[in-house]
Amino acid sequence: MPTTDFYEILGVQRNATSEEIKKAYRALARKYHPDVAQDKAAAEHHFKEINEAYEVLSDPRKRQAYDRFGHAATTNGSGFSDFSGFTTGFGGAGFGDIFDMFFGEARSSAAPPRRSGPARGSDLRYDLEISLEEAFTGTTKEISFNHLAICDTCKGSGSEPGTLVTACDRCQGTGVMRQVRQTPLGQFVTQSTCTKCMGEGSIIATPCHVCDGRGRREVERKLQVRVPAGVDDGSRIRISGSGEAGIRGGPPGDLYVYLGIMPHERFRRDGMDTYTDFVVSFPQAALGGQMKVPSLDGELVLALHPGTQNGTTYRLRGHGMPSVRGSQRGDHIVTVHVAVPTKLSKRQRDLLEEYVRAGGDRIDEEKSFFERVKDAFNPE
Repeated sequence: MPTTDFYEILGVQRNATSEEIKKAYRALARKYHPDVAQDKAAAEHHFKEINEAYEVLSDPRKRQAYDRFGHAATTNGSGFSDFSGFTTGFGGAGFGDIFDMFFGEARSSAAPPRRSGPARGSDLRYDLEISLEEAFTGTTKEISFNHLAICDTCKGSGSEPGTLVTACDRCQGTGVMRQVRQTPLGQFVTQSTCTKCMGEGSIIATPCHVCDGRGRREVERKLQVRVPAGVDDGSRIRISGSGEAGIRGGPPGDLYVYLGIMPHERFRRDGMDTYTDFVVSFPQAALGGQMKVPSLDGELVLALHPGTQNGTTYRLRGHGMPSVRGSQRGDHIVTVHVAVPTKLSKRQRDLLEEYVRAGGDRIDEEKSFFERVKDAFNPE
C-alpha cells in the first residue's frame, strides 16, 4: 500500500485543477521515464508511483473518494463505487467480471480504441471597446493578444528536430493495452489506456527544447479587425482560424471579438434610433423657425413649430444608426428643452413687461403672467 500522498508525488496542491495535475504528470513522466532515465530501477519505481497518482487524481470520482478516505479508497471495496471489490458466489468473480461473462463477447468483438486523433484548438475571446461614432460609421481596429500557436521549431511534433518520434513498444502504437482472459463462458478481452505512452501511441525520447514537447507555444499575435457600421453593444465578430492551434494536426479554433460601445456625452442609442437633447430660448420656442441640431450624421435642419412646448420631441427619419444587415436606417429623435433666463437686463425686462401688457399669455386665472415674472425676479 502506498504511503506517500498522491498530491506530494505529483508536486501539486490539494486544490490543483485538472489541467495543473495533467501538466505536472507529463513533466514528471518525461523526467522519470525508464527509457530516458539513467537509473532505470529508481526511475521505474518513480514512474509507477507517478502513474498510480495520476490515475486517481485525474479521475474526478476517484479523486473525491481519495480526498475523503485517503489510500484506503484505492483498495478494493473501500471507497470507489465501481464495485471492483464486490464478490459473488460465482467462484469469487467480481461484479465487473460477471458482467463481462455475459457481454464480453460483444465487447471484445469491437475494434480496439485508437489513440487520440487530431483535436481542434480552443476558441478565444477578445473584448474591444469602440466609440458611438465608430459604431455609426464602422472602423478597423488593430488588436494584440497571446495564443497557443504551432511550435516553429518542432512543427507541432513535440520532438527535438533531428530526433525521431517512435511508436510505443508496449502497445505497438495503438495507445491501448489488451488483456485476454478465459472465463467459463468463453474468452474475454479487456482494454485499457497504455500507461507508457498514456494513449498517445508514440514516445518522444527528446522533447523539443522550445515548447517542452507540447508541440505548441504561446506567442503574441496582431490582427486587423474590421468593425461594420451599425454594430451594437455586445455584438460579436467571429474570426475563423485565429484561436488556439490544433493538437496533432487538428484545425485551429476561432477568435470571437466582443464589442462594447462607450457612453457618449451628447447622444444616446436605443436599437437603431439615436437620441439627443436640444435647448432653445423662449422666443425661439414661441416663434419657431429653422434650427440646426447635432447628430451622428452631421448637423441636421429641424423645423421648430411656433409655440413649441418644453419636452416636445421631433423625429428626424433616416438619420439614426445604420443596420448591420441591409440598407435600413434608424431615426434621430430630438427632445426640445425651453431655457428660462435667470437674469434679465433692464431693457429685456422692459420689453417682457411690455409684452405682458400687450396681452401676453395668462397661465391661470388667479395670477397673471406679469405677476409670475415679478415673483421670479423679486424673490422674498
